[in-house]
Amino acid sequence: MAFSDNLQFLRNRQGQTQEQLAEILEVSRQSVSKWESAQSFPEMDTILRICDLYQVNLDTLLRGSVEDSLVEDTAQYDQFMNRFSRRMAFAVGSIIAGVGLCGLLDAKGVSEYLIFAVLLLIVAVCVVVIVASSLQKENFSKQYPVITDFYTEQEKRAFRQKFVWFISGGVGAILFDVALLLLFFAKFPEEEPFESYAMSVFLLIVAGAVTSFVYAGIQEEKYKIDEYNRDNNPTPEVKKRKGLINTICAALMTLVTALYVGLGLALDLWRTAWWVFAVGGILCAVVNIVLDPYRDEN
Repeated sequence: MAFSDNLQFLRNRQGQTQEQLAEILEVSRQSVSKWESAQSFPEMDTILRICDLYQVNLDTLLRGSVEDSLVEDTAQYDQFMNRFSRRMAFAVGSIIAGVGLCGLLDAKGVSEYLIFAVLLLIVAVCVVVIVASSLQKENFSKQYPVITDFYTEQEKRAFRQKFVWFISGGVGAILFDVALLLLFFAKFPEEEPFESYAMSVFLLIVAGAVTSFVYAGIQEEKYKIDEYNRDNNPTPEVKKRKGLINTICAALMTLVTALYVGLGLALDLWRTAWWVFAVGGILCAVVNIVLDPYRDEN
């Protein structure tokens, strides 16, 4: 398809008239008509505005077929995001599950040094997965800064139904977990090894719920192609704000990790000091909300 065909297809797909498109681009209706009939060609800055308006790749707009790109995931974006969401959810959940596993090892009388080594190994593997996956996503975004929204409304509606179950299931699991913990302490004394067993089971169930939350959140993000395109083509002000957010969150999580290790070594709170990671996550979420460069737009 030529540019003229692509432009006409995109305009009709949005239900716009030539007059409406001309008003958006601040040109005359006759100019749009000439573009669509291949009698003339817009200037480059106007073409870039058309790319932003319809969230389409420049090369596809000029030389490819926009219609075909809407039904074909040429960048394999869906496959990449599915893989990314599984890895991130597994890594985050495994850190919490690792703390629960250490509680079971402690209840079995395993050496504290061995428990600490196991925890460090689990955290190290998970951190490597998180960092590597994040770098891969960054590289993917640089290679494909603009993705044409190829998802159908039916696919989006189907996911929204699944999303409800992911979130409600995770919340239900945590509530069930709390009730189970209370019943456990009502029947068994709050002493070792019962306390360690109870907290370990509690953390393992929480790990499953958190895994569900993370996976569902990234999957929801996957369908927001417009936000993906916006984030990968930021203004200088947005870049500066995002850099500040990343710096603050990195400092917070480093401080939280240091605090957890310090409490573990000084006060032997390896099993109970896990809550500092939850606090760190909440603080990072607050930072993202307060400093969100798109908050006014949302």
